[in-house]
Amino acid sequence: MSTPAPMSAPTARDAERLPPLRFGFLATGPWILGFVLCILFAFLCHALAQWQWDRRVEVQHRVNRVLENYDDDPVPFAEASRLFTAFQTEDEWTPVTLTGEYLVDETLIVRNRPRAGQPGYEVLVPFRTDEGPVVVVDRGWLPVGNSPGQPDAVPAPPAGHAEVVVRVKPGEPALDRDAPDGQVPSIDLAEIADTVGGPVAGTAYGIMVTEDPAVESMPQKLVEPTLDEGPHLSYAIQWYLFAAMGFGVWGYSAWMRARNDRADALDDAADDGLLSAHRVPRAKPARRRRDGRLTDEEAEDALFD
Repeated sequence: MSTPAPMSAPTARDAERLPPLRFGFLATGPWILGFVLCILFAFLCHALAQWQWDRRVEVQHRVNRVLENYDDDPVPFAEASRLFTAFQTEDEWTPVTLTGEYLVDETLIVRNRPRAGQPGYEVLVPFRTDEGPVVVVDRGWLPVGNSPGQPDAVPAPPAGHAEVVVRVKPGEPALDRDAPDGQVPSIDLAEIADTVGGPVAGTAYGIMVTEDPAVESMPQKLVEPTLDEGPHLSYAIQWYLFAAMGFGVWGYSAWMRARNDRADALDDAADDGLLSAHRVPRAKPARRRRDGRLTDEEAEDALFD
């Protein structure tokens, strides 16, 4: 008995004759549910991407304000008093020249102002302008001293009449925290006005740039604003990529399922063909003569068997 020839690998022509992939299973419950989950996941990714995009736009506005205002020539307070009494967002970082005198006895320390990971304070000194209004001036940063809860020393501002260049910053929200005498938890201008006991420009304060006359000992200058937009744009793009990946995984899984179903169908067809090709022929009934004796051919076959 001859052995069947081994099956050869499918050629390109054989591949052209493969039946098309069938995707009827996509109409079943599990696959519909999977697609719905992909849609919900895409909506979630879009919301997170939009959140990152909005944060990027907000940072861009802050960066643009720095670029537009930070290095401008100082404006006299007489022409820019509105910046401190009716502050608007686009006014931030505008340089203003103040003339008048520091109210040294009203000096305040702002608590919990870290810098480069080091805890410290900021020094606030009210400044009475020649025009009358009092503006809070942030003179700079001091590290934590040897005694807990206070710096070692607070450098005094110039005495008497002075000219100070500041950059405008909006006041900070109030914090529900207690602070020792002479200290405040944030640059809340309303609270500072109550502490000082007099009228203070209520919407913005100034970060000191220069003083004239200069003094020998001064607090450290505050860190300049950053122009870095941060990673918000890349995060937004990543969320959209995640949404596309969800549909990609679902589509790839469907393609693999259809491909495997076709391979299983071809294997089943091949198995059916082999069984029919190797089916054992049935033995023919022996034909006998009318007198019951075997024919010559049957007798010969019986001898060989």
